[in-house]
Amino acid sequence: MTVADGRAGRRGGAPDPGTLDAAERMGADELRALQLTRLRWSLRHAYDNVPHHRRAFDAAGVHPDDCRDPADLARFPLTGKADLREEYPFGMFAVPREQVRRVHASSGTTGRPTVVGYTAEDLTTWAGLMARSIRAAGGRPGDLLHNAYGYGLFTGGLGAHAGAEALGCTVVPVSGGMTPRQVQLITDFRPRVLMMTPSYALTVIDEFERQGLDPRSSSAEIGILGAEPWTEQMRGEIEERLGIDAVDVYGLSEVMGPGVAQECVETKDGLHVWEDHFLPEVIDPVTGDVLPDGEEGELVFTSLTKRAMPVVRYRTRDLTRLLPGTARPGMRRMARITGRTDDMIVLRGVNLFPTQIEEVVLGTPGLSPHFALELTTRGRLDHLVCRVEARPDCPAGRRADAAAEVTRGVKDVVGSTIEVLVVDPDTLPRSLGKLQRMTDNRRRT
Repeated sequence: MTVADGRAGRRGGAPDPGTLDAAERMGADELRALQLTRLRWSLRHAYDNVPHHRRAFDAAGVHPDDCRDPADLARFPLTGKADLREEYPFGMFAVPREQVRRVHASSGTTGRPTVVGYTAEDLTTWAGLMARSIRAAGGRPGDLLHNAYGYGLFTGGLGAHAGAEALGCTVVPVSGGMTPRQVQLITDFRPRVLMMTPSYALTVIDEFERQGLDPRSSSAEIGILGAEPWTEQMRGEIEERLGIDAVDVYGLSEVMGPGVAQECVETKDGLHVWEDHFLPEVIDPVTGDVLPDGEEGELVFTSLTKRAMPVVRYRTRDLTRLLPGTARPGMRRMARITGRTDDMIVLRGVNLFPTQIEEVVLGTPGLSPHFALELTTRGRLDHLVCRVEARPDCPAGRRADAAAEVTRGVKDVVGSTIEVLVVDPDTLPRSLGKLQRMTDNRRRT
């Protein structure tokens, strides 16, 4: 899947150079020089202060002084989520715990949670990068911003909140859930900017319509939507039904949180990585070899300025490509995330991602964007069932044809056959935060 090329924002337009900070105005050569200086510092900081990194560097036969060019980073060892879990809770910290001003953690649903920490300086950096991201998305000082990302150990809510305040916005810290109340507050408070996951944006739109309100009549002009993979088709659905510019934001807790990369509203053609603070690579997820820009693989990040918990070649599991910069020419773009190596479904030997099914569903007349996947076992083979809601105006006689169209579309796209069941509107669970598309109910032998 590719991102839209040069898609103009309806409320975008070229940015005022006076609103960009110094790093956003840097040319490629100046930025690369800054990266190298910061990269050498970060590798030394990690080696000197984190026993895990010292052991890993020594085992790989590399030393921070061996990095004389950003390309030398490929010689250094990769870091994975398992490494963070083995050092639970604070073993990856590079400063004494007493200097850490905040701790976030993953849910830990598949094992020990991954714990991340921030010094006071880290928190200032994070807020500044989120402010930059909101501004790149079209937000401005004085805007009212409705923040429906989850607060707590999840980095989304507090990261977005701090960035919005740093930019000078008025923040409504709603968090996730209580969807009728979300609609009431959007209607009454009249925010210009919405921040939430894309799947939850669809849930909010549905609630507007359930209450007899026209979502397009709301005050919202910009939606900064992230924390899960989504497609151009879903962007089109959200923009059409809500009447906003919907732009992507990217981040993950282990690297910082939201604000690692941001799509610019004037181009909406992929996420510019804030390369003055994070050095991206794309690797072959099987061999670990670095791939050239333009080839799809697994995204890897090395932090350049983090103090409490530097990360070295952290494997995100996200699949994307690195592309030349456009709205911020000196900084490379990430194409939209097409999936994750850990949410890939291997169905009878064929690799399948939920986003591929989403594209087909959203291109099928009569079907809503709400669908759920269930892996089961039929005989000795894996079997995938896709339950998708009909739109309220979809005639009953249309459902069988729509199901057949999705089945054919998925077969054409990925080469595997799935079962599609079209169900009544408002019967599938709605997302209140990060979306869980797939349930695995296969028999285990």
